[in-house]
Amino acid sequence: MEPTKVQSEGGLNVTLTIRLLMHGKEVGSIIGKKGETVKKMREESGARINISEGNCPERIVTITGPTDAIFKAFAMIAYKFEEDIINSMSNSPATSKPPVTLRLVVPASQCGSLIGKGGSKIKEMRESTGSQVQVAGDMLPNSTERAVTISGAPEAIIQCVKQICVVMLEAYTIQGQYAIPHPDLTKLHQLAMQQTPFTPLGQTTPAFPAGLDASNQASTHELTIPNDLIGCIIGRQGTKINEIRQMSGAQIKIANAMEGSSERQITITGTPANISLAQYLINARFRDVAAMWNDPSSMTTS
Repeated sequence: MEPTKVQSEGGLNVTLTIRLLMHGKEVGSIIGKKGETVKKMREESGARINISEGNCPERIVTITGPTDAIFKAFAMIAYKFEEDIINSMSNSPATSKPPVTLRLVVPASQCGSLIGKGGSKIKEMRESTGSQVQVAGDMLPNSTERAVTISGAPEAIIQCVKQICVVMLEAYTIQGQYAIPHPDLTKLHQLAMQQTPFTPLGQTTPAFPAGLDASNQASTHELTIPNDLIGCIIGRQGTKINEIRQMSGAQIKIANAMEGSSERQITITGTPANISLAQYLINARFRDVAAMWNDPSSMTTS
């Protein structure tokens, strides 16, 4: 999940993997005659789309790529399913068009983040996108994952997937996707994410990350970081902090160490998109360092 580039619209663009559970008939529709449909989807979206082998009634479709490529692939799948619904209705007496339905496979550890405290996050997603979202109560057979079902018009589904991606990005950064052996590092993750960059989610026309395009006015965000971890943010001769400044477009100031204090203040100034990306990159930096601690053989001079 390394940051790949900054999107032209100022959003965050990182590589993600999203998986879908599909019936054989749905998979056939996505593959198309001689594999033409899936080939077109791969080429036009830029995402990697892999379909699990086997004759079992349910197959896993894995979509990997930068977030914008994932959204294009999802849009193409949603519109293809809508086309199938319209075609099936021409031979049927039904007059009301059923919604498009997609089933995502999500690690159970991330489902709590999707649901939110007292169901607040999932309610917000439903209201802001107009799609129905259901998280299965039980795990899928022989796995530690749950199905998340989204149904609605293709446009609503795409907006909902964008919001789910934001939640998953946050979960990747905070949760146990990476073993964090250092107590200060765990504390740091919590501190860094206390005011998550994605809080405006659903309060504006959903975009990715939602709400970031709502305002380009400069604002300021502060982080408090333990002294013994500040070095891994600054890097040798300031290389890492300069890299984060360049990639995010934000101004980042690190306060001098205060006598008797074990912490340092970092002030990030810029548009909400700049601040969001800077925070993401700072978290990614801690994650990389945590990975080095776990695997000393991967240590490089940084």
